[in-house]
Amino acid sequence: MGGLAYASVPLYRAFCSVTGFAGTTSRAAAAPAAPVVGETVKVRFDGNASPGMPWLFKPVTVETTIPIGGRRMAFFRATNISGATTTGRATYNVSPDLAGKYFKKIACFCFTQQTLKAGETVDMPVTYFIDPAILNDPQARKIDEITLSYTFFPVDAGKVDQPATDPVSPTVRTQG
Repeated sequence: MGGLAYASVPLYRAFCSVTGFAGTTSRAAAAPAAPVVGETVKVRFDGNASPGMPWLFKPVTVETTIPIGGRRMAFFRATNISGATTTGRATYNVSPDLAGKYFKKIACFCFTQQTLKAGETVDMPVTYFIDPAILNDPQARKIDEITLSYTFFPVDAGKVDQPATDPVSPTVRTQG
């Protein structure tokens, strides 16, 4: 029973990533070679910091329209408003839930923990595309708007287990 309980979280995450369950996105190595001509979707962005996370966190651009299959990059801005260095990790989902299966991330700040010094501001990128397979799904092909939402949560300083940046998606750091 203990082993089953221990394995349940990674198994649940893998299931959600493969199926898009609960708006979970999945990772991809690259976008398709070319976007689908004439097929677009509006993507809205949302960013929040959880209670206890001393960051201001929001998208740089609130919405965009992209061609299905077209690779895009969006930026989210985080500012540590505390007087101390803090580390956070972003959770994410898309809505409607059905779109999660087709929202593919190539690189994302959410793949690793992020550390900001006191007063520091960073722009964090996410590179993504909408899988053209969405057009083959009778229900999903009706989706004309997708919301990508992130919430940052604090991470205990003793539990930092990954580098602060993803080498494929470097953050842009400025002092606030």
